[in-house]
Amino acid sequence: MTKQIKIGNVLIGGGAPVTIQSMLNVPAENIDASVKQAKELEAAGCEIIRAAVPTLGDVKLIAALKENLSVPVVADIHFDYRIALECVSAGVDKIRINPGNIGSDDRVKAVADACNSKKIPIRIGVNSGSLEKNILEKYGSPTAEALCESALYHASLLEKFDFTDIVLSMKSSDVATMVKAYELASQKCDYPLHLGVTEAGTERMGLIKSAAGIGSLLLHGIGDTIRISLTADPVKEIYAAQDLLKAIGIRKNGITFVSCPTCGRTKIDLIALANEVEEKLRGCKKNLKVAIMGCAVNGPGEAREADIGIAGGNGVGLIFKKGEIIRKVPESELITELMKEIDKM
Repeated sequence: MTKQIKIGNVLIGGGAPVTIQSMLNVPAENIDASVKQAKELEAAGCEIIRAAVPTLGDVKLIAALKENLSVPVVADIHFDYRIALECVSAGVDKIRINPGNIGSDDRVKAVADACNSKKIPIRIGVNSGSLEKNILEKYGSPTAEALCESALYHASLLEKFDFTDIVLSMKSSDVATMVKAYELASQKCDYPLHLGVTEAGTERMGLIKSAAGIGSLLLHGIGDTIRISLTADPVKEIYAAQDLLKAIGIRKNGITFVSCPTCGRTKIDLIALANEVEEKLRGCKKNLKVAIMGCAVNGPGEAREADIGIAGGNGVGLIFKKGEIIRKVPESELITELMKEIDKM
């Protein structure tokens, strides 16, 4: 089991629930838009929010986010240790920085000491494009072994100054490399692991690659916090992460949605029905399994484990609970009647 660290009011590692993260994609200097997006992420279910802090002047974003959010805020910093120190002073909950990129030991010590004094953890995030020259030369390419060695090297720089509230990430755009890197790290250290496939792609492909990489690791007990990276609205990252955690059984709260793929027996527009129901239930917090089935003959039987569902016929549909048909309604009223039943549950 990994060690447990605290990020604001959220625990990571040590058996704590897997948490969901995302990152603002609004320019840091646009504080109003950044705060607006952060609130949207929090409302969608994001549990840790990260923001890039490119310059010293951008540190004021951290204070603005802290004033407006109840979830932890992470400052993403590269190269300039002074930004890290100012973010600590501004009340940030966690810092993402690679110690090997900020200069001499005294600078690393300054950051480690500042974070230690305020109990602020540090995430070390390495990826295929950030490997040290000597490590890249040793392995010839950004292999899983190279990623793991780089992450542990950066951790050792903090460990020199008695800092161990560390989270590691070793992201790659190649799923197999990413999976192996995290497997190696889980064998070599007990630091909590932040899972992700970097530069995963657009909404469709990014979700597929993230589900394959993050999902496989979580199913084998590896990973403490996740970000599904998409070239899309960050809110969609949260929905995707929630759905992934439910799909693999890690989270059971909220709606679990099942629907059949349709076939030649389908007589209603099941695809449109399924999409509409899924969207209407997006924010529902009830712990229910909802089924949308295309065949009135087999639907209730195939989805008998569902708490509630509909099965289509020819212009009509059935509403059923736990496999038992409760009534038949016209196709045009199916969704309305389904939502009424869910409201009563």
